[in-house]
Parts: sequence; structure tokens; C-alpha cells
Amino acid sequence: MEPFAPLGREGETSRLSLTGWDGEGVSAGFTTRQAGNVALHVGDDPARVIERRRAVAEALGWDFAVWTCGEQVHGAEASVVRREDAGKGRLDRDSAFQDTDAFVTNEPGVLLVQYFADCVPLYFHDPVTGAIGLAHAGWKGTVADIAGRAVARMAETYGTRPADLRAAIGPSIGACCYEVDDVVIRRVLPMAEDKPVLHPTADGKARLDLKELNRHLMIKAGILPSRIEMSSWCTSCRTDLFFSHRAEKGKAGRMMSWLGRKKEVTLP
Repeated sequence: MEPFAPLGREGETSRLSLTGWDGEGVSAGFTTRQAGNVALHVGDDPARVIERRRAVAEALGWDFAVWTCGEQVHGAEASVVRREDAGKGRLDRDSAFQDTDAFVTNEPGVLLVQYFADCVPLYFHDPVTGAIGLAHAGWKGTVADIAGRAVARMAETYGTRPADLRAAIGPSIGACCYEVDDVVIRRVLPMAEDKPVLHPTADGKARLDLKELNRHLMIKAGILPSRIEMSSWCTSCRTDLFFSHRAEKGKAGRMMSWLGRKKEVTLP
């Protein structure tokens, strides 16, 4: 069953909610191209981008003042977000967390946000400690094990036990559309082990299943397979619904993942 479903009025497709996580006191999901471009680095008018961000925050029931994001660099740095960090990057790129592709926090009332147009959004929630994590995994971040790094940062900072985690893999480019060359294949092979994540095509290339590779890395980090949900949406197949850097030849806006723990929740 697809874990990301339209949120809001019937026929509304600008936001996809990670169904089932609301009951655990967190708000999590992914926007579509109907919400418009929400990133400041793709040449859009900054004022219009900020207004779209405000509109999304309002629709989600969050104060825009706690919208917190970073400058993603396809790396494996996982930053800890403290209460005083809430709101970094919401109005400009300079105030965002720099060189960061994952966030973890245990602060309620902080909205973690990242931006996507084919890369893989990763979500983590520890219902025992209340810690949450959000990661951005392109192929470079994936082979650098951004998933494992996020889990390790949650463990070392908040005492999270990987077996307690719930995790999700959001809409992103699928193996159906993601052909890679030998440079990428050589980096992926050592960590793919015996998992069917590379599917050979012509001229020494292969189609790469980034979602499945990240699922494998989550399991390797200690998350139980039964506690990992994975979206079937392919951003490249569905450019009517998503921005796709590959399908649109680099001229694409950005969607966003979001994850935040609500203030009123009482932990076990």
C-alpha cells in the first residue's frame, strides 16, 4: 500500500501525507509541483518562494517561524537541530544550516524541511525518545551512507535504538527512469552486496534503484524491515505531479519533504 497519500480536500494533490505517522504525534510528508517551487537555489523569485513556503506551512498547521532547512550538498553530514536553531534558512540561504544533508532533533514544535527533484527523501521517527530525523539521499549521499549516518547521529545524541525506529522512503526517481554510468556503478557495487539494486542496460550502464539501496542501508543500520515504508511514486515518470531534474533536463523546481513532532504529545 502506498504510504504517501493526498492530504486535505478531495482532489487536492499539492501535499502528500505519510499516512499512519500522525497517530504517533508527528507530521510528515512531501509536497508536489502543485505547491510550486519551494527552493531558493533554482533561479526563482525569492519573494515568491518565501510566500509559497508560508502557504505550505499554514496549510500544514505550522508556524512559518519554525521552518528549518539547510544547504544540501549531496554529502553525509547530519546536523543536530536545537530549539534555538528553529527557523534557520526559512528566509534566505545564508542563515540555513550549511553543508547538511540530514537533520535530527528531539525538539517538539520544530519543522524540518528539505528540497527534492528526484533524490530520495528519508524519514526517521523514534516513538520511544521522541527523536526524529530527515535526510536527502542522491546517489552520492547514498553511497556515503547518509541513512546510516542519520541513524547513528540519533543514537549518539538521543540514545535511539535502531530497532525502535520507524522509517520511510518518499517519492523519488525510480529504477525505471534512473540509468547510471560506470562511475556510479563502481561506487554502488561494494555496498549493494547481493541486493538487486542495479539492473544492466546497454553500453555498460545500469538502472539504479536508489530507494531499494537506501532501504538496504536502513536495515544494515539496524532498522527492522517491517518498520520501513517505501513510496512507489517515481518523480520522473510523473512530471504531471512532481518536478524531475532528470526528466526536465535540469530545469526543474523543487518539492519539499517535511517532518516535525507536535508539541502536545506525551512520550511513553
